[in-house]
Amino acid sequence: MMVAAREASLGPIHLGRLTVDAGRVPDGRTSYQVLSDVVAGQRRVLDLGCGDGHLLDLLAHAHPRRLAGTEPVAEPLSVARQRPALAGAALAVACPSALPFPDDSFDACVSHLALAQLSDLDRVAAELARVLAPEGVLAVVLPGGAVPGTAYEVFNDLTRSVLEEVPVDRRQPELGDRRARHRAGLEQVLGGAGFGQVDWRTIRLDLTGGLDQVWARMVEIYDLGPLDPAALATLRRCFDSTVTVLPDGRVPCAMNLHLAVAFAPGGFTA
Repeated sequence: MMVAAREASLGPIHLGRLTVDAGRVPDGRTSYQVLSDVVAGQRRVLDLGCGDGHLLDLLAHAHPRRLAGTEPVAEPLSVARQRPALAGAALAVACPSALPFPDDSFDACVSHLALAQLSDLDRVAAELARVLAPEGVLAVVLPGGAVPGTAYEVFNDLTRSVLEEVPVDRRQPELGDRRARHRAGLEQVLGGAGFGQVDWRTIRLDLTGGLDQVWARMVEIYDLGPLDPAALATLRRCFDSTVTVLPDGRVPCAMNLHLAVAFAPGGFTA
C-alpha cells in the first residue's frame, strides 16, 4: 500500500484514554475500574501519569481517600482540577523520576499505561520505592498488544506498513523501556529498587463495535496527523476491506493489557 506522508513524522502509539475506557474486560469492568479495585481500601494513593484525572475520579468516588497525581506537563492537569471530586487532591506537574513528595507518603501507587512510556524506569522505580510506605502496593496496567484475528491486529499491521514508508529521520523514536512490556523485565526493574515478586496477569480488553466506531477508536491509538488526506483515505479503505464484519454489523476488536502488582520494600511479596 503506497501512502504519502507530510514532513512531520507519524506519532507513536499513545492508547488514548477514550478508546481504552470504551473497552471492557470479560467481567464487564473497564481497565480503570480493574486498577481502582486493586487498591480498594488503601487510604493514600498516588496516580503516576494521572492525565485528565479519570482514574483519580474513580478512586475518589469509590472510597474516601487522600489522593495525589502527577503529570510531566500541565495541560492534562487543568482538566483534572475541574473535577469536583478532586478538589482536595494534590495534583503536581512533576517528572516521575523526581516526585515532589516526602518518603513514605502513600500506601499505594497506580499507573494506567503511563509506566510503559517512560525511559528512565530504574530511577522511577527507586522514586516509587521511596514515596511508598513499607508494604505499599504498586499496581500498573501495561499495554499487551493486539489480540490476533481482530481489527486491532489489522490496524496495527496496516499502520506498521505506513511507518515503514516514512523516512527514518522523520519517524518519532519509540517511547519507553522495553523491559516494561514483559514480566521478567519489569521484575528486573522493580527488584533493583527492592520491590518483591511481580504478580502478572493478562486481561483482554474488548473494543468491538460498528465499523465507524472501531475505526475511530483505532485512529485514536496512533497520531496519524502526518498523513495527508489521500493517504488516510487509502488506509481507511484497506482497513474496511480487511477487517471481519459480523452479520450484525459489529467488527471484532480487542487488545491485551497486563495487570502487574508488586509490594514495596519491606512488605509482602505478590
